[in-house]
Amino acid sequence: MTDRTPLLSVRDLQVHFKVASDSPWPWAKPQLLKAVDGLSFDVFPGETLGIVGESGCGKSTLARAMLNLIPATAGSIIWQGQEMRGAGAPEWHALRKSVQMIFQDPLACLDPRMTVGQIIAQPLHTHLPQLPAQEVMQRVRAMMQKVGLTTQQINRYPHEFSGGQCQRIGIARALVLEPKLVICDEPVSALDVSIQAQIINLLMALQAQMGLALVFIAHDLAVVRHISQRVMVMYLGRAMELASKQALYQAPQHPYTQALLSAIPSPDPRRERHKKLQLLQGELPSPIHPPSGCIFRTRCPQAIAACAEQKPEIRSLSSGAQVACDLI
Repeated sequence: MTDRTPLLSVRDLQVHFKVASDSPWPWAKPQLLKAVDGLSFDVFPGETLGIVGESGCGKSTLARAMLNLIPATAGSIIWQGQEMRGAGAPEWHALRKSVQMIFQDPLACLDPRMTVGQIIAQPLHTHLPQLPAQEVMQRVRAMMQKVGLTTQQINRYPHEFSGGQCQRIGIARALVLEPKLVICDEPVSALDVSIQAQIINLLMALQAQMGLALVFIAHDLAVVRHISQRVMVMYLGRAMELASKQALYQAPQHPYTQALLSAIPSPDPRRERHKKLQLLQGELPSPIHPPSGCIFRTRCPQAIAACAEQKPEIRSLSSGAQVACDLI
């Protein structure tokens, strides 16, 4: 069972960007794009929180804001009781020893001019400069073996590896500091299905071995189901539903979650043939001009006139799930 004291608490987090107006007049004011708009959640030691949603819903922006790679506009980012939003560079530098990130494109996030050994050793040089060179190389070699690479590959360059191997290098770089939390920003979306399974199983094995907490971001609910204990569903920068894996996949409450789950293909042809799809109507609205009231109402099959009047706040149900819908 996980410790119920959160490692990370996010409260009413907002990340807004000013973008150029689509008006032809040069004096027109810039418009506001609300990429993340009031998210609140906790991440507990040893657990995996899955975050899912359509492309463009703000998942990657959220991941970067949690590490201050993108500055948050408002809200709180609390790491083990310490408020980090508004903290200075020294505080964030110290935090990043305990919180690391695995990026989406395994090759693009590796410096092509550096060898694998240099890439994995880079966090050690940054955060533990006092380590002797011999110990640095010992840690690098040990981490390479943990992620399924051989020490004979230590002097090779990223272009000499496959996509799955490059992602293993990225995982080794993130874990060499032995962090407490790893944020995985769609780490398997660029990989083949068979390689995806290998990387997911590797992350789960390393999590059990090292006691990691994970924030796992993806748009594939089948992948999230395999690795997560709790799941948050995002839509246009807001949380639609947050529940345990069992509750969300067995009895989804929000219409958006129901539609996403109905789109997961079944390996059983007979079940797939008779499955009732809940297709979403229309296009994803612009985050610059979101609908009034409930932002999902323009695509919701259950929407009524009152949904356009008031923005629903996420609230807890008797089942323990949290849902942003006034009709439930």
